[in-house]
Amino acid sequence: MIEDNQRFVNRLLCVLDALMAALSFFAAWFLRFRTKLFGENAEVLSRTTYIRAFAVVLLVLLLLYSACDLYAKRLNRIRTEARNILKANIIAALIFSALLFVVKIVDFSRWMFLTFIVLNTALVGAERLLVRSIMHRRWKMGAGVRSVLLVGYSRSAEEYIDRILANPQWGYRIRGILDDQIAPGTEYKGIRVLGTIGNLLVILPENHLDEIAITLGLPEYDHLEKIVTLCEKSGVHTKFIPDYNGIIPTRPYTEDVLGLPVINIRYVPLSNTFAAGAKRLFDIAGSVLGILISSPVMIATAIAIRLTSKGPVIFRQERVGLHNRKFCMYKFRSMVMQDEEAEKKAWTVDNDPRITKVGHFIRRTSIDELPQLFNILKGDMSLVGPRPERPFFVEKFQEEIPRYMIKHQVRPGMTGWAQVHGFRGDTSIRKRIDYDLYYIENWTMWLDIKIIALTVFGGFLNKNAY
Repeated sequence: MIEDNQRFVNRLLCVLDALMAALSFFAAWFLRFRTKLFGENAEVLSRTTYIRAFAVVLLVLLLLYSACDLYAKRLNRIRTEARNILKANIIAALIFSALLFVVKIVDFSRWMFLTFIVLNTALVGAERLLVRSIMHRRWKMGAGVRSVLLVGYSRSAEEYIDRILANPQWGYRIRGILDDQIAPGTEYKGIRVLGTIGNLLVILPENHLDEIAITLGLPEYDHLEKIVTLCEKSGVHTKFIPDYNGIIPTRPYTEDVLGLPVINIRYVPLSNTFAAGAKRLFDIAGSVLGILISSPVMIATAIAIRLTSKGPVIFRQERVGLHNRKFCMYKFRSMVMQDEEAEKKAWTVDNDPRITKVGHFIRRTSIDELPQLFNILKGDMSLVGPRPERPFFVEKFQEEIPRYMIKHQVRPGMTGWAQVHGFRGDTSIRKRIDYDLYYIENWTMWLDIKIIALTVFGGFLNKNAY
């Protein structure tokens, strides 16, 4: 129901945005060619050409509005929304200008298009403020607001209340909570405990409730069947909000197996065969291209290492990868030769005396990581993914961080979401895992491309890479 309401609001906003764009485009055309505001220049291109151009501009604008979270699951703050509207229109102007340059349409009025961008930014901003004002006024008057009663005081009840209060555009008003363990009169953010669950027998016939949300705590699930039966018998719309956030800390998803609902604890897009295959093809193409482009740098690095220190050019180290399988990861050697057992159990620290002169440079610039392109080509690694760790540290972190091993559900990467946010080297493992889990659960090909771009333009040089 909540998603349906928000979907309706987003569709309404999309239609209104399109109308504002059409009004802005017509107004800009009229000001340019039917007034003397920009001089007496006559219209060179036909109206049909401008109408076709508007169709392209409108499509680009709506896609950019979506990309800039203007059709998000909740209303943004006014300042954030205004900034996103301005950003989307500026990007649209740059894209369309580049397109005009590429197709060499010199007669298209740049002044008209600039006027359109200015007008559209202002009109869409005004439209959003008006819609927000109307919706808030309706909610205050109670129009379209659905009354909800919570059955059970739990963590899920508190989190549900938090989300309802933070998103008034959903049109829900929580009347209270029923619970057998919490004393009547107890409040959470203004929402009171009205009585025990047994009061449902009195409340359901007498109150005009639109919905009942069952938010029982895990220890009370033995009452679930009885409560569902009672609510369904009353004819009130009933929904169940499971109290499993302490057990399942991230986004699960439900699938239907011949009528049997199955809750998957974690959504991993790369468990899909097609998605995994597409990513693998991308990795192969990317690693081959990377090897070709970086081969002069790799040859020069290999020569420098050979001339300045004793030992092999390539350093091989055992790491843990996909499905907890061990593999040999390649790097350019940046340290002096040392005892293998001692090396396995030691972190590299700032100003580490084991690092060679060449090693300092190639570690700071991440050149030492380039041989991993061959790991990617072999299939041990991916261009993007959680960074692989040594077996000793995997065993250590497995005990200390409950969700640590989830990172091994995907191939490890040469770079990752955590790394482009500065979590590399001697930084917080827990924070790194949070970023890795976000990547695992929200993977898309576009996210991979974004991470690679962030790595190329800002991620190679890093103060934590020592």
